[in-house]
Amino acid sequence: MTKRNTPSTSKQVTLVMSAALCVCALILWEWLVRAKGISALVLPAPSSIALTLWQGLRSGYLWPHMLQTLAEWAAGLSLGCVLGFVGGLVLGEVSLVRQIALPYIVTSQVVPKLALAPLFIVWFGFGALPTVVMTALICFFPLLENTMTAVSQADAQQLDLFRMLRASRWATLVQLKLPQGLPTVLTGLRMAVVLAWVGAVVGEFTTASKGLGALIIAAQGSMDTALMFAVLVLITALGWVSYQACGVFERFVLRQTGFLKR
Repeated sequence: MTKRNTPSTSKQVTLVMSAALCVCALILWEWLVRAKGISALVLPAPSSIALTLWQGLRSGYLWPHMLQTLAEWAAGLSLGCVLGFVGGLVLGEVSLVRQIALPYIVTSQVVPKLALAPLFIVWFGFGALPTVVMTALICFFPLLENTMTAVSQADAQQLDLFRMLRASRWATLVQLKLPQGLPTVLTGLRMAVVLAWVGAVVGEFTTASKGLGALIIAAQGSMDTALMFAVLVLITALGWVSYQACGVFERFVLRQTGFLKR
């Protein structure tokens, strides 16, 4: 008799294959740089990038920049999530407000946020505040869209039941629409967590003198390509960890509310 692969075994195999692919890509990259004699100014070897990253962390050089970006990410994400969640509730509940405001909200997302950086400097000055505002503007829309969708697409039969019971709009929202739409809202939160890193780093390109984004610009000015790659690796790692943490939180909430089996 053949043994069936359990979901945990299948997941482990997938992780091993993914890690093997990453290792093979790094080995090929290292060989290509050394064999072709590619200049470190153009494309540094992975070993050089890893050494630069290790030295930056060990010496403490990268920590203040990382903590600065992390603080801006957290502040911008918090502000964006509050705006997105509350705005999504309002737009989902009041159709007139949705029809009037939604075109302007979508238009605000079409405008490149980097183009607004000079205005943010004029309005908020240099420092962390412009970056926080830019981060909030970038990450609030997914949560707003998903929250609006969640509360405006509740089950029609259950809505009729709540109307028959003469439940208030607030009770219907809290006891029916939000619980039903929780997976959709949490998906928007997961997207916002990732986009907040984009906002924080991009905001630092022009409005900050400290942070991982500002460090990339400084490394570019000094032609330190290895440092640029090292910072990109650090940003990627932070983004991956925050995404995975959000996924753990999402699964915990869905299990507690009965959407996933324990």
